Amino acid sequence: MGVNNSLAKRPNKTSLTAYLTQDAVKNQISSVVGGKNGTRFISSIVSAVQATPALQECSNPSILSAALLGEALNLSPSPQLGQVYLVPYDNKNKGVKEAQFQLGYKGYIQLAIRSGQYKKLNVLAIKEGELIRFDPLNEEIEVNLMLDEWKRENTPTIGYYAMFEYTNGFKKAMYWSREKMLAHADKYSKAFHVDAVVSRNPKYNRVSYEDFLAGKYPEEDSWKYSSFWYKDFDGMAYKTMLRQLISKWGIMSIDLIQAIDADMAVIREDGTADYVEMEEVSEDNVVAEQEAEPAKQEQPVQESVESPETSVEDDFFNK
Repeated sequence: MGVNNSLAKRPNKTSLTAYLTQDAVKNQISSVVGGKNGTRFISSIVSAVQATPALQECSNPSILSAALLGEALNLSPSPQLGQVYLVPYDNKNKGVKEAQFQLGYKGYIQLAIRSGQYKKLNVLAIKEGELIRFDPLNEEIEVNLMLDEWKRENTPTIGYYAMFEYTNGFKKAMYWSREKMLAHADKYSKAFHVDAVVSRNPKYNRVSYEDFLAGKYPEEDSWKYSSFWYKDFDGMAYKTMLRQLISKWGIMSIDLIQAIDADMAVIREDGTADYVEMEEVSEDNVVAEQEAEPAKQEQPVQESVESPETSVEDDFFNK
């Protein structure tokens, strides 16, 4: 059954538009958004669901709750802005598909800036030939950035740099190599694999990440690579760097703490975040069982990530 026709073929599922116009739901929206912005908010949700067919399979309350959290944080769900995302996931524990709230790296930047504590905040991909040295002891980087933007955009990335400076002059900076970021994504994201995956069921085989980048996979297998780590590796890497930097050393506002706590979770109707074992929903409504290796377990997002006991970044994008 194709995802695009799912609503028509599932009569027991109330359409999203009908759900959003129920009195109780409208009152819930009004309490967060306000009466004047209710129409705009509903239109943005409907547009987001129409743009992502797999979201049509998700429960209506999970879609609304994730969108309301983004609205409460004054962050837009527009994919073009990259602040927050509604991502369809399959909740294997409940046997339903739900929308997951995911904070984009631009959402981190917006919330940090609003705190008024940051004089500078930046995250950047470092290209091949640009890095001269990075001193992790003194957190000093020396680079020779390309001036030709087109050439820079088309040059391979070798690492990622993030830094902030408070208004009082305190500074922190980090640099991760691309290899470290790939290992991080492979370890903590269930849906992302650096190496090829060979399953007992050929249907779930996957090519290596490098072969994926080269387009060496059948078009009908594109659903296997719907993770944000595949679709926007740099965006997920930026988010990881900012999260590492800000959660460990940054001053965090109440809104930023709330967003980080809810990142990559299903938001329940009472506002609580539910961190359940999930897998991304594919475009043809299939969830792959990864039989070739043990499942990668996601960790709570409110901790940091320096060791296996610490928290993790995931799809993104996560994560």
